[in-house]
Amino acid sequence: MGEKPIWEQIGSSFVQHYYQLFDTDRTQLGAIYIDASCLTWEGQQFQGKAAIVEKLSTLPFLKIAHSITAQDHQPTPDSCIMSMVVGQLKADEDPVMGFHQSFILKNINDAWVCTNDMFRLALHNFG
Repeated sequence: MGEKPIWEQIGSSFVQHYYQLFDTDRTQLGAIYIDASCLTWEGQQFQGKAAIVEKLSTLPFLKIAHSITAQDHQPTPDSCIMSMVVGQLKADEDPVMGFHQSFILKNINDAWVCTNDMFRLALHNFG
């Protein structure tokens, strides 16, 4: 099998980098966002690097570990990369939970940044 397309290489590298930062020092995630970036976290909207980093760095757990089950990446017509991640996370002593996260990555000044980020826990309410 041949080499993966460039958008898959970039997307996979981004995903690995993002979750490594998230799991070790969320305050460092500001480096991947720009002031025009948007985050939707469990339905809450945040715009701008400062607001996003504040939200992510003040989430109510001390330690977290992500395990990626699957990731998909596509090029967009405007030269961005759309990435979708499915996995599991464990925060503090809570039970393991599934999650879904989507990113749009854009190359600005020879650096890939996240312009859009959407996160949801994979919780089901059957009641």
